[in-house]
Amino acid sequence: MGNGRLTRDQQLWVAVLATGPGAVLAGPTAAAEAGVRGLRREPLHVLVPAHRRAGRTVLGRLPIDMPAVVVHRASVLPPAHLQLARPPRTTTARALVDAAGWARTVDQAQAALAAGCQQRRVTPAELSAVLDALPRARRRALIRQTVADIAGGAEALSEIDFVRLCRRHGLPAPHLQQRRADASGRTRWLDAYWREWGLHVEIDGAHHMDVRHWAADMRRQNDVWTSGDRVLRFPAWLIRARPTEVADSLRRALTAAGWRPEG
Repeated sequence: MGNGRLTRDQQLWVAVLATGPGAVLAGPTAAAEAGVRGLRREPLHVLVPAHRRAGRTVLGRLPIDMPAVVVHRASVLPPAHLQLARPPRTTTARALVDAAGWARTVDQAQAALAAGCQQRRVTPAELSAVLDALPRARRRALIRQTVADIAGGAEALSEIDFVRLCRRHGLPAPHLQQRRADASGRTRWLDAYWREWGLHVEIDGAHHMDVRHWAADMRRQNDVWTSGDRVLRFPAWLIRARPTEVADSLRRALTAAGWRPEG
């Protein structure tokens, strides 16, 4: 009790209690509470059983400093999808599957799934298990394919976009996040690698512009070059904005290395 501004924890409790019996935090709100970074903090998402509705009157009288509360109804919410927490919430895997389904755009949906796996808060297998229990989940096919791409090594959204670009343009699928030792014996990770043709692709996000990352990238690239492999580098934005240009560069490099398209 008090007359000050509500804390984040208090806001979450208000959202659950005001929504009524059986309500739990869900989607990006539940995932954020589980430690997944980079998700939108507002509005607050709450899930209720399908047989009941949240009281509009109660929600209309929430404190003025409360974020908006979005109420979703679920016909499938087994005990295995519930997390013992205060306030109660769905498991991280269920939260991310729901977040992907409720996201405004495809990019936001994929980013939520990638963030959860990249930050080691959930595994692709856990996401797949949740999806198996939700036959009518929104964006089900997209989520299934994204999880498969993540399981194949694409942890960042830019890498997921890259794999799909190769698929759309009839290029062979690369191996992702390949472990490799450099000349000094240190472990290096290659973003995308076609082992058969000795082609290595680096996908540069914004952090690569930092001088320390830039220097490390140069050393890693030089190690690859001196071993005889070809190296191509693309900024993440180019993969999305000019996919045909990227695909043409890949096709030329693969062809020069001996690849020939089937048929």
